[in-house]
Order: sequence, then C-alpha cells, then structure tokens
Amino acid sequence: MAELRALVGVKRVIDYAVKIRVKPDKTGVVTDGVKHSMNPFCEIAVEEAVRLKEKKLVKEVIAVSCGPKQCQETLRTALAMGADRGIHVEVPESEAERLGPLQVSRVLTALAQKEKAGLVLLGKQAIDDDCNQTGQMTAAMLDWPQGTFASKLTLEGDKVTVEREIDGGLETIRLKLPAVVTADLRLNEPRYATLPNIMTFPLNLPSESQKEED
Repeated sequence: MAELRALVGVKRVIDYAVKIRVKPDKTGVVTDGVKHSMNPFCEIAVEEAVRLKEKKLVKEVIAVSCGPKQCQETLRTALAMGADRGIHVEVPESEAERLGPLQVSRVLTALAQKEKAGLVLLGKQAIDDDCNQTGQMTAAMLDWPQGTFASKLTLEGDKVTVEREIDGGLETIRLKLPAVVTADLRLNEPRYATLPNIMTFPLNLPSESQKEED
C-alpha cells in the first residue's frame, strides 16, 4: 500500500493544563485569552500516521482541522510533527461552538473521498466535549470498517490489525482498507514539536481556506 494516503483530524481545544472557568452567564466556558492546543488524542493520531509514513507504509499524511482561523496554529503543529499537508475548513468563530461531531464527520467524509484517502485516523475523543462520536459517524458515512480505541496498529498489505481497549481487556480485530481508526492513549507517545518549528513551519494550505458548506 505504498500509495496509501492517511487523513488525520486535528481539533483545537483549550489546553489540558488550563483551569477551566465558566462564563458568568453560565452559557459556556471562558475562551478569550485562554491557551489552546491540539487535542491530545489527535496528537496521538498524527504521531501514528507519521510513524506509518516513516516505515514507508503510508505515502502522504494530510491533517484536517475545522474551525476559526486560529485552527491554523493547530495545523502548524501537525506539520511540524511530520504531516505533509494541512487543510483548514474555516468556520466563523461565531458559529464554531455549534460545530459538532455530525458536521465534522460530514466534512471528513467529503475530504476522504476527494483526497482518495485509504486510512482515516482520529483521536478517540476530544477533551473539551468528550463526545467519542466523530470516528464512528465518519466510518458509517463512508461505509468503511472501523477500529476504535486503538492501543496498537499494524498495517500489512491491504489489511490493518487493530488492538483495541475494551472493558474486559484487549480485543484484536482485522480490517480491510479503506478503514477508520481512532487512537487511544496507549497507542504511542507523540513526539515534541518545538515552538520555533511550529511558528516558522510554512502552512501548505489551499490558496483559500475551504468553507464549511453544511
């Protein structure tokens, strides 16, 4: 599968080390002036895709982020980690809070088809909403097999073997590509993307940020 393309979703969230504060009117949490970073589970997904590319099992790693302009910072992090391209599906900041798993799944489905991706790698969930739905919805829309909560991933030809964490321990499943896989905490330890690399890494984005059409 030397021609295999991996599409990786990366979400911008409030940094895990930040103490969350609720807005005075109770309508949400304070985000202005608060440090944001890539969702930790998305970092694991990017790392796994880059490792597959380093093993020459994947030809290209494409990072995708949906949201306001600030999401370009998240894409820069993915590129600094080793992704080849970044696609920003821009959503106005005023509407970004309404962007849920269903809308993101539709975007990922369209991009997976457009980019002819054979593997979609996502974090199992985001630490802001903890929905754990995007991977499953994307697999359903694409009508692809899925391996969720992956703690180990092995690519062999047109098959991917996923060791996944379940309540009773571990389960091993074998999927035929194309497939959707969501990353659990123990899949790998992401490499450190240094701040200078993140800030100076050129964004290989389309000439205009793609607009979310749904």
